[in-house]
Amino acid sequence: MEPIKIFDEYGQGINFKNSIGDRGLFEQNKVNERFYSGDQWHGAKCGNDRPLVRYNVIKRIGDYKIATIGAAPVTVNFSAEGIPNTLELREQAQKIKCAKDGRKITEYYNQVAPSDTEINLVMSALCDYQRVTAERLKFNMIRTDALHNAYTDGEGIVYTYWNPEIKTGLYADTLRTKPIMGDIECEVLDIENVYFGDPNVDDVQKQPYIIIAQRKSVMELKREAKQNGIAAEEINSIIPDHDTGYMAGERSRLEPNDSSKATVLTKFWKERNSDGTDFVVKACRVTRSATIRKVWNIGVRLYPLAKFSWDKRKNCAYGESEVTHLIPNQIAINRMVTASVWAVMTMGMPIMLVNGDVVFDPITNDPGQIVTVNGSDALEKSIKYIQPPNLTTNFDSNIFSLITQTLSQSGATEAALGDVDPDNTSAIIAVREAATLPLQTMQNRYYQFCEDVARVWAEFWVMQYGKRSLKIEDEKGVWYMPFNGERYKDFIISVKVDVGASSLWSESQSIKTLDNLFDREIIDSIQYLQRLPNGVVPDVTGLINQLKSANKAVSAVQTNQTAQSSEIDYENEFDFLDLTNQENQAIMNNQKLKDVLRQLSDKNQQTMPRNINNTGGELMQ
Repeated sequence: MEPIKIFDEYGQGINFKNSIGDRGLFEQNKVNERFYSGDQWHGAKCGNDRPLVRYNVIKRIGDYKIATIGAAPVTVNFSAEGIPNTLELREQAQKIKCAKDGRKITEYYNQVAPSDTEINLVMSALCDYQRVTAERLKFNMIRTDALHNAYTDGEGIVYTYWNPEIKTGLYADTLRTKPIMGDIECEVLDIENVYFGDPNVDDVQKQPYIIIAQRKSVMELKREAKQNGIAAEEINSIIPDHDTGYMAGERSRLEPNDSSKATVLTKFWKERNSDGTDFVVKACRVTRSATIRKVWNIGVRLYPLAKFSWDKRKNCAYGESEVTHLIPNQIAINRMVTASVWAVMTMGMPIMLVNGDVVFDPITNDPGQIVTVNGSDALEKSIKYIQPPNLTTNFDSNIFSLITQTLSQSGATEAALGDVDPDNTSAIIAVREAATLPLQTMQNRYYQFCEDVARVWAEFWVMQYGKRSLKIEDEKGVWYMPFNGERYKDFIISVKVDVGASSLWSESQSIKTLDNLFDREIIDSIQYLQRLPNGVVPDVTGLINQLKSANKAVSAVQTNQTAQSSEIDYENEFDFLDLTNQENQAIMNNQKLKDVLRQLSDKNQQTMPRNINNTGGELMQ
């Protein structure tokens, strides 16, 4: 694990990437990023005299596909292989979790071996904790950045690592004197900075080793080396370099000379035990001249990376970018649109020829300018406009056809992009679903990518957490469940991703369905609000709480009124009418009226006014 040997492996990875395609992976990805961002006339040397038009179909296609692939919400479910997961066990685990009784859960940990109920309880808790962790790490932004990298560079990679300096807010003792430190963090890596030991193997976990290249300041590297116990002599050998040619992004080459940065390599590999039955992942961190951190066990048994390939290539660990093959069409579109604009400008403002022998005033071409012409017979020969050739009528239609065909062949049809009149909603949805069907294979790879990230997270939880509480957020609030990862590190944890409806269509459809259920009185107002898509109603939680409080008050009033109505003595006094004694006596003397009022009271006691003297008088009459 000497620095010189690791940098030799780094050089072999660079040579392989330079052999990919016509330009090599590094140069091709720089071109792809420029075209996606709109810098599409870079290096054309066309000058700035006339406008250079950009009609960016590459970005249009990419934004559509990235949004479509990542639009559907995913829910991660964990389970342990070899452990039964029956309905009865799930119900038992759910009752324990709903009780939020940490002491009862701790009782399971006092048992020698985890029971089936305990395993199902912990797996269910990990599902909830995954959502909490995803929120803390802003995983929605991370996966969006990974999809963007996959579209432009062919590969999106998420790197998960253990940060021992993170404050968790948890304590190992009741007096809160021993804080629990350390948790996982995620980072999106560029494929230019990741090197696989075997570039012909696509599976990350089957790689002999993986190298991550980064640019770090020398001051930071020296501080890190000192924390890791490196000798002072070796720390002083860490010096800046300018090895920026193989870093991601074109602007990496524009690093200032006084930035004092150096290239640092982190190498991961799997090391088996003496009998070959198990292995651990180890790592080493070096610069060209020094070791920043000697070999250490990272604490998990999986490479902490997950990758998503936009288009897979046979026997290649690096994916293919769609942008690479869209660039020729993009160049043709830009040239044709620019030529069309130039032609229109030439017709509207044609080139002017001025006879310098008879016109001595400067020509500004301003409206209303007066030009002095010398000679009475040279007026018609003084100024002349060059008539440009007529632009073919098929030119604009060819431009439109090329743009449309490029979008359509890439799967970004008008129906998919929403560029149609919504006259027939059902037909539009059907056409859009047909247009997005070819993306299903790509979406399946994306879901597998999400599963790989969740599997790496679970590996860190059971191997690094030890004894700590898991923050659980559910419909009943936030609580902390006791957790002991040591009990589950030998279990094989499997991950499954459940995909929800795409947010592009589900919100309006969900609201329409809820409206129908509410109109038919199948659900009440609280159930309606609880199932609305997020963000539709501001402060929906507060509104639900107000409705619940109002319902409790109404129930209390109705209960009180029912109790009062049961105490009415119809034979002696019709007090629900609040009549006078004389009127009550008159009613008692009229048996027929008494029967009518008794029926009226039984049916409408809750809504009938207490003071209806006039009505009572009319009935008596």
